[in-house]
Amino acid sequence: MSHDPTVNAGDIARLAGVGRAAVSNWRRRHDDFPLPIGGTTNQPLFSLPQIESWLRRYGKSYQVSLGDRVWQRLRAAGDLRLGELVAQVGVLLTEGHSELDPELTGLVFELAEQHDPLTAYEFLCERYLEAHSRQLSVTRVETAELMVRLVHTGGGTVLDPACGVGTLLLVPEAARVLGQDLSPTSARITEARLRLRGIEARVAAGDSIRHDAFAGEKADAVVCDPPFNERAWGYEELTGDPRWEYGLPPRGEPELAWVQHCLTHVRPRGLVAILMPPAAASRKAGRRIRANLLRAGALRAVVALPGCDLWLLRRPAAGERPPSEVLILDATADQSAVEPAWRAYLEDRSDQTVRIIDLLADEVDMTPARHQRRDDLGRAFTETRDRFLAAAATPPDLKVLEQPLDQPVTTVGDLIKEGLVTAVQAPPKMAADGGDVPVLTADDIAHGTPPSGRTGPQHGLVEVRAGDVVASYSSVRVMAEGGFVLGPHLTLYRVDSRRLDPDFLAGFLRAAGGRATTGSSRFDVRRTRLPRLSLEDQSAYGEAFRQLAVLEDALRETSALGQTLIRLGLDGLTEGHLHPQS
Repeated sequence: MSHDPTVNAGDIARLAGVGRAAVSNWRRRHDDFPLPIGGTTNQPLFSLPQIESWLRRYGKSYQVSLGDRVWQRLRAAGDLRLGELVAQVGVLLTEGHSELDPELTGLVFELAEQHDPLTAYEFLCERYLEAHSRQLSVTRVETAELMVRLVHTGGGTVLDPACGVGTLLLVPEAARVLGQDLSPTSARITEARLRLRGIEARVAAGDSIRHDAFAGEKADAVVCDPPFNERAWGYEELTGDPRWEYGLPPRGEPELAWVQHCLTHVRPRGLVAILMPPAAASRKAGRRIRANLLRAGALRAVVALPGCDLWLLRRPAAGERPPSEVLILDATADQSAVEPAWRAYLEDRSDQTVRIIDLLADEVDMTPARHQRRDDLGRAFTETRDRFLAAAATPPDLKVLEQPLDQPVTTVGDLIKEGLVTAVQAPPKMAADGGDVPVLTADDIAHGTPPSGRTGPQHGLVEVRAGDVVASYSSVRVMAEGGFVLGPHLTLYRVDSRRLDPDFLAGFLRAAGGRATTGSSRFDVRRTRLPRLSLEDQSAYGEAFRQLAVLEDALRETSALGQTLIRLGLDGLTEGHLHPQS
C-alpha cells in the first residue's frame, strides 16, 4: 500500500489553478494520468508525487504551497492519527518541542516563520476540520459569535464545558478562559489555539458531566454546544448529584443535565448560552425541569435557529424576584433578529414574550413555532412548505424489461476469494461508550448520521475509509468519508475500486438482506448473488442505487418537515393566522 501524500480532484485543481472540470478532462483524455490510490469511484485520491510528475511532464504550471506540503505530510499518516498530529503541531508551536519527526518539525517551523505561528496553525486546523467535517461537531462561526455577544460583555471568565476544538472560546475578549472536552486531542488543539492568541486558558480533557474538571469554579459567562442525544451520560451514577437543583434529568434528556451543569458554573446574575435540540423545548419527560427553570427565573429565552434551539439562562441571585415573562423567538429565517429581541427583553420592552404563568398552565411547551406572532406563523408555514417541496427527491428512471436479463453471476464469497472484496468486523468485545476514538454504530448506519460512539485505543480496531461499504443486520451504506472506526455488530466490505463499484455492491447486499425473512435459516451474506459486469456497467447500477439511497434520506427529511408543516397548518387555521385559498 502506498504511503505517499494524497490529493483529491479539488486539491489538484487548486494546485494547478484550474477548475475541477479541467481535472476531469485530463483524466478522460490522457491515458497516462495517474490512477487513484485510494478513496472511492466518485471521490478518488491520487498520489501527490505522481500528480506533480504528470503536471511537470505536460508543462502545466502548478504551485504546492508550503502549507499544503505540511498538510499532505500530516495526512499521509492516516485519518485516525490526523487529529493527534495536528495537536502535536500545536504543542510544537507553543512549547517548542513535540513527538513529530525531524523533517516534519522543520517544515512546521518554516511555515510558522513564513507567516506567523497562529496563522500557520489556523491553516492546518481549518484543513483538519474540512477533512473531518462529519466526525467533528463544530459550532457555526456566526452562531458562536452570536452566543458570545448575547451573554458576555468583555473581561471576566468564560467557560465552555464541551469546547470541542475551541470555536466558542476563540470569540470572547475574556481575561480568563476555561474549557473541557471529552476528547484529549480536541482539548489539546483548543489549548494551542488559545495560547497562540495570548489568551490565559486552562483546558482539560474528560467527561464534564461525570468528571467535572472545574468543580467549584464560577465563571462570569458560560457558552456551550453540548453533544445531543447521548443516552449513556451517567444517569445511574449521578442520581444524587447536587447540580440537579431544578430536578433529576430524565435518562433520555441528557441536554437538561448540561443546562444545569452550566448554571452551576456561572456566578449569580451570570448568563448562559447553550444550544439545544428543538425537541428539548417540548418533550414530556423534561416538563418538570422546564417548569422549575421558569419558576426560578433561570430560563429567560428560547430561540429557534437553523437545526437547533438556543437557550439563554441567568443564574438567579438570592432574594431576586423572578420575571413574569420569557422571550420565545423563531429566528430560523433571520438570525440577525436575535440580538435586538434579546436587548429589548432585557430592557422590558419586548413584544415577543410569553407569560410564564400561561406556559405553566399548559404543557410547558416552549417550541418557538407554537408561539409565533401572526406575521411570523404565516412566514414559518410558507418557509416550511418550501423546504418540504425542495427536499423531495426523484427516483431513478429505470427501464422496464419484459424478460429478466440473463447475465453471468457471481457471489460475494467469490469476490472475496478473488481479492475484489475484503470483509472485516470489529473486535468481538469492543465497547463504544467512552474514549477518544469515534465509532460508527448500527444506529448511525440506519439513520445516516455521523459516528456517535466512542472507544479507547485497543487491539483490532478497524479503520473506516471513504468508499467502504458498511452493513448492519438491516442497513447498508457506502461511506462518503473516513476517519473513524467500525463499531460492534457491523461488517465492513472494502472493494478494489479499480474493478468493483462500491455502490453496486452495496445495492445488491441491501436487496439480498431485505429479501431475507426472519423465519428462514440464518442469512449468509457471502451467498449474495450479483451479476458479473464491466466497471462501466457497474457504475450505471451504482448510480441507480445511489439515487434510491438519496430518495430514502429525502423521505426521512420530508417526514419530519411534514409533521412540522401539519402542526403549523393546524395552528394557523384554528388560530386565524392562515386561511384557505378561495
